[in-house]
Amino acid sequence: MIFIFFAVIVWVTGPGSFSWAQDEPAFSQRPLELRLSMRDAMQAAVEKNPTVRISKERVTQAEEQAFTQRGALLPNLSARVSGARRRFFLGAFGGRATVAAPRDFYESRVTLNQNLFSLSLIQKWRAARTNIEVAGLDSETQKMDTMALVALAYMEALRVKKSVKARLADVKLNKQLLRLAMERKSVGMATQLDVTRAKVQLENVKQRLLVAKNDFGSAKLNLTRGIGFSFDVKLILTDKLKLVPVTHQSVDEALQVAREHRVELKAQKKRKRLAELTLSSVVMERVPSLSGTGDVGVIGNQPGNALTTDNVQVLLSIPLFDGGQREGRISEQRSLVRLEALRTKDIEKQIGLEVRDALLTLKSTQQQVAVAQEGLRLSFQELYLARQRFAVGLATNIEVTDAQTRVAQARDNLIEALFNFNASRVDLARAQGRLDAL
Repeated sequence: MIFIFFAVIVWVTGPGSFSWAQDEPAFSQRPLELRLSMRDAMQAAVEKNPTVRISKERVTQAEEQAFTQRGALLPNLSARVSGARRRFFLGAFGGRATVAAPRDFYESRVTLNQNLFSLSLIQKWRAARTNIEVAGLDSETQKMDTMALVALAYMEALRVKKSVKARLADVKLNKQLLRLAMERKSVGMATQLDVTRAKVQLENVKQRLLVAKNDFGSAKLNLTRGIGFSFDVKLILTDKLKLVPVTHQSVDEALQVAREHRVELKAQKKRKRLAELTLSSVVMERVPSLSGTGDVGVIGNQPGNALTTDNVQVLLSIPLFDGGQREGRISEQRSLVRLEALRTKDIEKQIGLEVRDALLTLKSTQQQVAVAQEGLRLSFQELYLARQRFAVGLATNIEVTDAQTRVAQARDNLIEALFNFNASRVDLARAQGRLDAL
């Protein structure tokens, strides 16, 4: 009986009504959620960001180049085996002007070449090792830049997130105003114009809320891209945009920290050293070099009849004249050394500018936060008084609407001040090379 009833239900509703049992997946595919603090985001970018990974590959390239340069100082060993059939013109050996019958020749040799003394090659190898250090410091610089960009992207996401909360608070506030206007109208103390005005204000705030939500989604996408995560990952930001205490630093103290920790300055000094070593390697080409070569092997007309032969020689190479090419390269390299020295001074001045500007901005934004907080407090007080006046019929809701607008503006001012304050903290930490301590 139950089977007949079930069959009737299927016949009435159709078999498609039960297709969900087959189409529904066993497990719902939900995006991966990841709770992320700003520090976590910065550390993840060091491992995941493509730009950082590219800079690490450049370090590997520099290491391989140094390994290749070192090979010029090490013995070079080679071997060859050959077999040939030749015809000889006997007249070339003082015999009759005839061609001898073809003969077989078999030979196998091992050759060893070694640079015994070359100041130029030694300096080139030292330059290659210095280039590894330069590449490593450049990679560290790229890492710091990426961490700073990710930190600012995280701050931007927090700023927009706080804007969404502010717009939600504005919507709640405007709904209260609309309800108040409708209550005043019901007792004859307000007009339909007051109600309509409240509705218009509410719709405007809802529009701003939609824009803020879209901006928040875009900010999280930019943060995800900056870190190097998949866009399928749903980020949950755990930090908050707020005022935190900062340690006071004088300009001299901040500059001293920057001189000790800024990777760009260390990299530029190494780059200057690299130019000096490259110049030295070119200058040392004027110095005679010494090399040795030797080979040993067997040769004969049959492999079993082969005899051992060897050759050992030492070569002294003395550069005399190359048409002025060497002197031209020396002059060019000296110019590069002077150029790197000028760049070093320029970077030192740039670091001084960044540190001073970050300190100035940090102090200013601290004051801006205090002013914005006081402005928000006063705007709420103004809104309270305007609502009281409207409630007792002493004013229209224009005063309340204006007060609400100023509350929204005050909220935005505080959010902007908090963002600028925290962004200046990031800028100061980057200027001093201390993002790891942020």
